[in-house]
Amino acid sequence: MNYFKHVQRGRRALSIFQSTLKLKWNGPLGPRYGREIFSQPLSLHECRPKHSSTFDVTRGSTWVLHTTQVDKLIISGGIPLAGEIQISGAKNAALPILAATLLSDSPVTVGNIPHLNDITTTMELLGRMGVDLVVDERMNIQVDSSTIREFFAPYELVRTMRASILVLGPLLTRFGRAVVSLPGGCAIGSRPVNLHIEGLRKMGADIRVEGGFIRARAPQLKGIHLVMDLVTVTGTENIMMAATLAKGTTIIENAAREPEVVDLANCLITMGARIEGAGTSTIRVEGVQSLSGTRYDVLPDRIETGTYLVATAITGGRIKVKKTCPSMLEAVIEKLSEAGAVMETGEDWISLDMRGERPKAMTIRTAPFPAFPTDMQAQFTALNVMSTGTGMISETVFENRFMHIHELQRMGADIRLEGNTAITRGVDHLTAAPVMATDLRASASLVLAGLVAEGNTIVDRIYHIDRGYECIEEKLAQLGAMIRRVPG
Repeated sequence: MNYFKHVQRGRRALSIFQSTLKLKWNGPLGPRYGREIFSQPLSLHECRPKHSSTFDVTRGSTWVLHTTQVDKLIISGGIPLAGEIQISGAKNAALPILAATLLSDSPVTVGNIPHLNDITTTMELLGRMGVDLVVDERMNIQVDSSTIREFFAPYELVRTMRASILVLGPLLTRFGRAVVSLPGGCAIGSRPVNLHIEGLRKMGADIRVEGGFIRARAPQLKGIHLVMDLVTVTGTENIMMAATLAKGTTIIENAAREPEVVDLANCLITMGARIEGAGTSTIRVEGVQSLSGTRYDVLPDRIETGTYLVATAITGGRIKVKKTCPSMLEAVIEKLSEAGAVMETGEDWISLDMRGERPKAMTIRTAPFPAFPTDMQAQFTALNVMSTGTGMISETVFENRFMHIHELQRMGADIRLEGNTAITRGVDHLTAAPVMATDLRASASLVLAGLVAEGNTIVDRIYHIDRGYECIEEKLAQLGAMIRRVPG
């Protein structure tokens, strides 16, 4: 087994890939660094040439995604967070934008990419198709799909990340064919892909679902007037990408309005797409002959921003979050103010100060943007646990998204579940316990609980966290938390 390398970020290296890929640095290479394939895992800081800062990711003959270990987080609670942090790029914007690079006939460079497992899975998926990728030390990724030779997204990659379905629309509209495994990702409900499939069928695609794969062909997609049965972010994104190269005009009604959809549309427009209405419930796309290369930076991660704000609120601390976008978080900021936090905002920053006080319990109902985001539900559940009074959170977007409740109860939380509503009675303390992460945002809620629990909380299966939070323990430690990562 040969291994792709690691990128060093701070004190810890996160694995990008572990597969038989080739690694080549641009620039002068010494004899040690000239090897294209290494036989054991190494960190890039161990093999980085002195006069170069980028490397090429090219295709190997065999691909196996392999995880070396399952890490844990150990958190000693009771310390109010204080300080400043910078927010990473948004995973939920980066993933569809990376998929959109398949639409271009020339290289696309995507910047402000977060260093996350889902990003590296997407890079491996593109690489397996034959796409050339060049990555620099700041995680700017240049993607050249002119070398593509496969139109297949395999199960072993797609099963780990639901967003893999986003390659379906681009492959189908540009190359006329695609075979994509049915997706996986967080276990937070069915989240069916039938809306993607039905929309593409109406655009003229011949699609069969068999053997766990979506097999699609279409000589030329055509524009349609499509009313989505449900508001779906990835469904909107897939149809919008497919429509950019379709013949005629596509109108998507009941479209998702999330900022990440707008960011994808903005990127596509810089590539030459003709799109109007992104950010509203009706998107209009006029198909063009081809899309060209561009340089585009993804927007800041609003969910990461919200998570660190809640982490500070639950500990009674103060924080200034930089390189973010307050306008994307109005519903979250409103609820934090309701909880008793002193909130201030600027053009690209948000500050929160709890002044050492316990938060007040809140009543929250999740819904699509611009309402309260479902991806912040678990974090606010943890906040309600430590609040004064009784709080209620109703989950209306996904079913089965309260799996973190049982783990919080192990730490002493007073929560009962009635249908799609979690009712919490605030407690004045939690007790550390071993807990297990079940999905990405549930993982974050357990980390937040650990920040205030008495004793050492051990959070297991944190590979979920690494799917959506870049170096979470390092950022929390920067704010004063006692937290460390240990091998499983």
